[in-house]
Amino acid sequence: MTYTHRVLIVDLIGLAPGADGQPSPHEVEAHIIEKGGRFHVGSARTVSRPEPGLVHFFYCPDLSSEDEINEEAAVGYDAVIAAATIVPAEARFPRGGVRIGAGTGNMRSRCWGGSSGTGGAAPLMNTPGINSRATAQMVFKAILRVRPDLPIDRLHDKVTMGAFDTGRDLRNYPTRALETHRLAVIGFGNIGREVARLGQAFGMDVVVHARPHHRDWIEARGFSYAASATDAAREADILSVHIGLGPPDQNSDRYANSGVIDRGVLSALNNGALVINFDRGEVIDLAALCAALASDKVGHAAIDADIFVSAGQAPTGPLAPYLLLEREFEGRVLLLPHAVADTDHPSRVAGARYAVDQIMDALRHRCVSNLVGTCPDSYKDLGSRGNWEILGPSHSHMKRLMGANELVDLQSQLRDIQQFVVDLSSGSKELDIYHGVLAATKVHTALQSLGLLGPVRQLD
Repeated sequence: MTYTHRVLIVDLIGLAPGADGQPSPHEVEAHIIEKGGRFHVGSARTVSRPEPGLVHFFYCPDLSSEDEINEEAAVGYDAVIAAATIVPAEARFPRGGVRIGAGTGNMRSRCWGGSSGTGGAAPLMNTPGINSRATAQMVFKAILRVRPDLPIDRLHDKVTMGAFDTGRDLRNYPTRALETHRLAVIGFGNIGREVARLGQAFGMDVVVHARPHHRDWIEARGFSYAASATDAAREADILSVHIGLGPPDQNSDRYANSGVIDRGVLSALNNGALVINFDRGEVIDLAALCAALASDKVGHAAIDADIFVSAGQAPTGPLAPYLLLEREFEGRVLLLPHAVADTDHPSRVAGARYAVDQIMDALRHRCVSNLVGTCPDSYKDLGSRGNWEILGPSHSHMKRLMGANELVDLQSQLRDIQQFVVDLSSGSKELDIYHGVLAATKVHTALQSLGLLGPVRQLD
């Protein structure tokens, strides 16, 4: 029997403008056609007789509200691809869904058991690591906006007006370089690791709180491990949260990590600290943050979360409650509309291509990758796939490395380091410091380029 499949795409899959000046999906469209699928702009309602035996993708990026998604889902689709748009519990996609990005808090259809992907008849998948670096870089854009606290715009204005003398006036602008700051990172997933790595590159003292099984990898990368979020925040100058919402509470509308950054965590920070939440709006206790800003325990906050606006109605979504906070502490609260992870065009295109491949594998072969939650009966779990530079090494990646020419050079460099360490430990007069340290540096670079720095992915 020949099956014809329909897939709904509810978010932009390309952000760079096309000839008409609008965000263009042409790169992903070309990928779909190359894979043997068909691409349509608009609802499946507009195609009365889709070509049989193919996977048809219907691109509807202007859908926003849950009512709009439910109405469109009623047309009858097998699967859905989404990025930030909420896929409601009632929306039926009986053959699965893929979230472009890591977290799946917006993927709430009962078909796959809600955002945890547990217990449903359809698979829930994501594209981890796709936008991790873009998000981490935006975290540091938020940091560098206020730290070091040199008012560069004001100094520029003074210089151009002839009102600044370096010898006389520079003393009035003391700052602290980033390497004097302590950065607390909550979570050690793909984004948390990237934020910690960038903090280390800036010379910051980085402390990470994550689940205990991450401790070996956290300490192996030169970060300090904290057993709790409060311990991580203690005497920190900057706190950045990357833990996701976690599984939903079966007895309420809350999630496991709702409000996890509470009064106790915030009170442990250094006075005037910067709090960054480019994760999910709900992970911070809003009342606790308000109190911390009022007492100057927190000097600045930066929040990135979804916000939705309908004509004649007040804004909704997890960012909406922060609007009152910004009005009360004007200039100290930066609010972004879930933009930091979703505005990088190459990341969005790469994620959409992954999502297309995943959906096609699930529909055609009942094979799933980057599964979230449990694997439904009759589907085969292929494990995790993605960018090993971000996700970390895996068994399949190791198989691809076997016999690589670069490993021969690495063996030679390791022998040089071994001799250097022997000479150093014995106090040998033949110690060659220059070439020994050079070999060590080359080894680190080789390990990084070959994807041999952890943590190791356990799936696959």
